[in-house]
Amino acid sequence: MAGKPKLYYFDGRGKMESIRWLLAAAGVEFEEEFLETREQYEKLLQGGSLLFQQVPMVEIDGMKMVQTRAILSYIAAKYNLYGKDLKERALIDMYVGGTDDLMGFILMFPFLSAEDKEKQRAIIVEKATSRYFPAYEKVLKDHGQDFLVGNSFSWADVHLLEAILMVEEKKSDVLSGFPQLQAFKARISSIPTIKKFLQPGSQRKPVPDDKYVETVRRVLCMYYDIKAN
Repeated sequence: MAGKPKLYYFDGRGKMESIRWLLAAAGVEFEEEFLETREQYEKLLQGGSLLFQQVPMVEIDGMKMVQTRAILSYIAAKYNLYGKDLKERALIDMYVGGTDDLMGFILMFPFLSAEDKEKQRAIIVEKATSRYFPAYEKVLKDHGQDFLVGNSFSWADVHLLEAILMVEEKKSDVLSGFPQLQAFKARISSIPTIKKFLQPGSQRKPVPDDKYVETVRRVLCMYYDIKAN
């Protein structure tokens, strides 16, 4: 019997968080090894575990997988969260891609200066409310179904809920003008595996703090400043 997937990353969100979300949504238990020192990272590099010399890395089914999108696609397909046919898979890819674009505005937020954080917060809310959330609101309204694709729970739903909660951390009432997304958030959050992941004590990571930022900078030797988008 195959062991649990093992995740190699920092003790924080970053690019690994969506992988945690998807595994949790599929009801899959996983282990984590947190990178805390440069020596740990260099050991992975020297051991040939990081094909492109970067994390996230996930050990699963005898593979050492890197590249976040490849990892997510594999998990979605393995656990039947990737649609029933090629057309549904294309739609899921399209919606996940859009959500990824929105998440991209959030990913580097913890590494910004205080001044740039305020600028970036405004950008995140503006992009969410003028470009991305209206698109998903229309999709849900037009087809009148509970889920984004094929009226079945998929990777696209997991990814969108994760993004919604991340944007709400920047502006709590950001969904006030989006009734379809409000209902969607409630539905997806009540799915048992998701509900469990949202409970305290799960492997979901909190909002990144200064300790997380310092650890990432130290391990990856990030000594430059990051600017707002």
